[in-house]
Amino acid sequence: MSAGPQTPASAAGGPTALDEVRLDITGMTCASCANRIERKLNKLEGVQASVNYATEAATVRFDPARVDTDRLLATVSAAGYSAALPVPSAADEPAVGADPDAGLRQRLLISAALALPVVVLSMVPALQFENWQWLALTLASPVAVWGAWPFHRAAAVNARHGASTMDTLVSLGIAAAYLWSLWALFLGDAGMPGMRMSFSLLAEQGSGHDEMYLETAAAVTVFLLAGRYAEARARRRSGAALEALLALGAKDATVLHDGREVPVPIDQLRVGDQFVVRPGEKVATDGVVVSGRSAVDLSMLTGESVPVEVAAGDRVTGATVNVGGRLVVAADRVGSETTLAQLGRLVTQAQSGKAPVQRLADRLSAVFVPVVLVVAAATLAGWLLATGDATAAFTAAVAVLVIACPCALGLATPTALLVGTGRGAQLGVLIKGPEVLESTRAVDTILLDKTGTVTTGAMSLLEVAGHPDTLRLAAAVEAGSEHPIARAVAAAAGTPPAPVADFASRPGQGVSGRVDGRDVVVGSHDGLPPVSAELAAVVEAAEAAGRTAVQVAWDGEVRGVLVVADTVKPTSAAAIRRLRGLGLAPVMVTGDNPGAAAAVAREVGLDPDRGEVVAGVLPAGKVEVVARLQAEGRVVAMVGDGVNDAPALARADLGLAMGSGTDVAIEAGDLTLVRADLDAAVDAIRLSRRTLAVIKGNLFWAFAYNVALVPLAALGFLNPLLAGLAMAASSVLVVTNSLRLRRFQPVR
Repeated sequence: MSAGPQTPASAAGGPTALDEVRLDITGMTCASCANRIERKLNKLEGVQASVNYATEAATVRFDPARVDTDRLLATVSAAGYSAALPVPSAADEPAVGADPDAGLRQRLLISAALALPVVVLSMVPALQFENWQWLALTLASPVAVWGAWPFHRAAAVNARHGASTMDTLVSLGIAAAYLWSLWALFLGDAGMPGMRMSFSLLAEQGSGHDEMYLETAAAVTVFLLAGRYAEARARRRSGAALEALLALGAKDATVLHDGREVPVPIDQLRVGDQFVVRPGEKVATDGVVVSGRSAVDLSMLTGESVPVEVAAGDRVTGATVNVGGRLVVAADRVGSETTLAQLGRLVTQAQSGKAPVQRLADRLSAVFVPVVLVVAAATLAGWLLATGDATAAFTAAVAVLVIACPCALGLATPTALLVGTGRGAQLGVLIKGPEVLESTRAVDTILLDKTGTVTTGAMSLLEVAGHPDTLRLAAAVEAGSEHPIARAVAAAAGTPPAPVADFASRPGQGVSGRVDGRDVVVGSHDGLPPVSAELAAVVEAAEAAGRTAVQVAWDGEVRGVLVVADTVKPTSAAAIRRLRGLGLAPVMVTGDNPGAAAAVAREVGLDPDRGEVVAGVLPAGKVEVVARLQAEGRVVAMVGDGVNDAPALARADLGLAMGSGTDVAIEAGDLTLVRADLDAAVDAIRLSRRTLAVIKGNLFWAFAYNVALVPLAALGFLNPLLAGLAMAASSVLVVTNSLRLRRFQPVR
């Protein structure tokens, strides 16, 4: 399992506890901005920061003894950006129907309306009337100045801090085209009556005194504004899955006070409060059913469409829907401690991190802009020296500036991560961090805990042999015991148990009591009379299959046998076949006896004779199994749900924790599976691999785009107008490709 961030050592040499805070950042316009803020924050002593351009947020771990949040905010501000601590109150939520990008859209629409006549006039000589160029200047000036102001402002802020970003390239390109046009109009020949212009896709040679680039300044501005607007809308769609998840929670609860039902806001609910959930209502918060019986729809949290039956004593999760009868639930987790809130935090943390492949992209992006400025200057000088033509030299240099903006490179990873983790949250698969994606690709062996993972973890009655009254009498006595076998027998009877007198429990042997005037004993063969040959055969067959045979005696004779076992989950066999299809070798590890383990293994398609079962191991033994396989060169994943699985989950290269299990197991895992079946593990690995593939595809195309088109622009094969269109299109293409992950479907 990938290691988390390291904790700085204190002055005494021991580790120092770090606080963690999320900062909402505004003013970032590209990945270079995010890199710059991240570098500034990480220069502070005792600070570990990760800034995500797509989520417009920074996740900062810091030593409170060395730095506080005010200094963190001041550092971001000193870098030229704005930062604030998130405020979750309803007053700060945007109004319904509000468009956070309305200002950008207005700037885009006005700029497009002014730029269109300029482009048409410049490209179609037949439409160029007397002194048309002055109308073009009048229309283009607001676009190049006001429309492009976000780029100019960001470039100026970065210049004051001695830095350069994508906006530096855009601002220089637009400003150069506009200022050249002003020079040509007022000091050259372009302002003369009767001047005509033609349009070319390539850099044309000419004197330059009568060449204007107003259409380039205006059109490039519009293209880039359109790209930024589309990018902003797509980024919001990327995070829509997480927003939808967090919005699932109930807004109020009906609390029982002195027998009265009192509606209260959800934030006033306290641990221990009992609240009513009527049919069709959402469960207000996590809790335990006090009374009532119903079916609960878990699909919003697990993706599982079949409702689950619950009764008194069963746990229910906040935000799930009661689809049956009336329930009374005692709250045991409220506010930030609920399952829904924890899921939101896990997804947010995952989206805030960076995969190793993204760190490489960040390093490339950080040096890319200065390199492009050098390439643009070299292009200008090279054309002037080779041809002496200022027009061609200027056209090629501006095209280099515009085409090289590394927006797509910066968006490649975070947008895919946003969509992938959000879709996973909808399906009950929580990816703890982006580094997990790299692990899923390399895994070749998957260890499966038996109890609670491959099996249900609950005993069930499989067979009744002997006297017809065996089950009825045994269930009556077992109803007084809390043993898992006793619960299985009592549940199988299905009817209220008969009254029991003189109940007694014999540890390790069973229970006894008087039912209908008969002295009934239920337990193992120790202390019971010998069984008949017919019942002995049933006992022998059950034990050979790894099952538990419970004998039932009354009137001094064993008259029946009950066979119970931990039942295999219905989805386990198919899920193991799917894991094999993903190229993984499954191995079941369990502390159970070899007979029981072998029986379960064969039922789900595992072969004990081929080493696909390891039985009789303690928690330390599971860790040893992981270590042994790793020593053999395998990359190991582990699926488990109990406290005894936590060490192995932590030791494995990839830990998948069943969300139905313990908090310790979930904390130790890399992936949390809210659905308690192995199909969720299949979905987790498929989704992780798909997300990683999209990230790598995005990075390839983003990088290939820059590598391929910058030389073309430098050689004069690309007009600045088309360069602006291509640059904007590349960012939109990357985000749109990431959005395909929203269509990911679980296995059926």
